[in-house]
Amino acid sequence: MIDWLLQEDTALFLYLNNLGSPTWDGFWMFYTAKFNWIPFYAFLLYLLFKNLTRKQFILMVFLIAFMVTFTDQITNLFKMNFERLRPCHNESINQLMRIVRPGCGGRFGFFSGHASNSMAVAVFAGLMLKNKYRYAIYLLMLWSFGMAYSRVYIGVHYPLDILCGMLFGGFSGYLFYKLFIYLKAQLISKYKW
Repeated sequence: MIDWLLQEDTALFLYLNNLGSPTWDGFWMFYTAKFNWIPFYAFLLYLLFKNLTRKQFILMVFLIAFMVTFTDQITNLFKMNFERLRPCHNESINQLMRIVRPGCGGRFGFFSGHASNSMAVAVFAGLMLKNKYRYAIYLLMLWSFGMAYSRVYIGVHYPLDILCGMLFGGFSGYLFYKLFIYLKAQLISKYKW
């Protein structure tokens, strides 16, 4: 069963990866780079800041930092324990795929850190903004899906890597959102926040 799943995952990867073209390579390389999204993250923080008190905002920023660290470290734990080679390190498919990114990253790719971190941010921020901006969570999830797809496009993750990363990231974002709500309620009742 596992062998069949991995075979199908590889076939889907090759199909999706080979849909790319040099025309779109620059766009997806830009999209996948975390540094390029700093203005987007700043805008998200601004929207969140507008809806919270200063102390609540500080608590939220601390929890977001903890959430991203948690998600990232669990991702690395999975990569080191599963040891599934990234497609670009897999010599049996190197000649069949498009490798867009110069340099492949670490050897192992299960599951995707980009997918898990972006989905965690999307779910957390979307839930925080849902009362003020009704469609925020859908737009943020669309952004996260784009981030996940970019990893297949450039040749560094299989679809299963990104699917598992997104599921874990969604769980992490929801968990930290609930933690924020709980801590905020505790602090309001004790310290009149």
